[in-house]
Amino acid sequence: MSRICFIADFFTKHILGGGELNNEEFIKILISKGHPVEKIQSHITSPDFIEQNKTSKFIIANFVNLSQPCIKALLDTDYAIYEHDHKYLKTRDPSNYKNFKAPKEDIINLEFYQGAKAILCQSQFHLNIVKKNTDLSNLVNLSGNIWPISSLEIMEEISKKPKQEKSSIMNSPIYHKNTREAIEYCNIKEMEYVLVSNNIYNEFLGALGANERFVFLPKTPETLSRVVVEARMMGMSLITNQMVGATQEPWFKLKGKELINIVYEMRETIPQKVLKALSINENPPNTK
Repeated sequence: MSRICFIADFFTKHILGGGELNNEEFIKILISKGHPVEKIQSHITSPDFIEQNKTSKFIIANFVNLSQPCIKALLDTDYAIYEHDHKYLKTRDPSNYKNFKAPKEDIINLEFYQGAKAILCQSQFHLNIVKKNTDLSNLVNLSGNIWPISSLEIMEEISKKPKQEKSSIMNSPIYHKNTREAIEYCNIKEMEYVLVSNNIYNEFLGALGANERFVFLPKTPETLSRVVVEARMMGMSLITNQMVGATQEPWFKLKGKELINIVYEMRETIPQKVLKALSINENPPNTK
């Protein structure tokens, strides 16, 4: 049975970002299927740890704090990179470049990406940008994210409720989420809007999904955008731009219960793709 070491800068006990939430549920699913997984933060990972676990399979998520000696040691192992943005770029932001293509001098970590069994991308939009900059052939489109069943149940309930004739705008302090232009858009179109922000996830979903539409105009490419998929699962229409990876996936035309059903399937299909990339038997021995 293959043991899996999952390396990331942070896990959900440290921060509650979209990538961390996805990773946590992904790990839970692997464990539930009988795959032993050890989580370790990148800054405390050492070349000795990698050497001692050389027969394990490695999944590398965000790795900004992973040392170069560790990256070099991983080249001699079986690993996949679970890409949440663009860490082959110095800036991690392809919007700085025309057509999202960076000059060669701004490409970093290329050997690390080349050596991976797979680069796991969030959407075809995401994959296309990675391909344009690295010209790698080991790219896999996961076409989605993973949510806990409890969250999917909450969104299904919200999708059934009557909605206000208003627009939801995510009130984010993050510049590239571009709250300011979403507000300007609504003002120009004379659309009533509600700014949504709440650190309690379920309350955030309730406030977001209470309105007919979601206005989201990010300045940088969103590899998928969990919040956009959440809005659609709650039955909302969407006003956005060409920066959102989810909008280009074939399932995105669905919303409400139909989309929720697809996202339930992602809880199976995404782990299957990752295990296949690492040549791990999906159903390990000695499991029921």
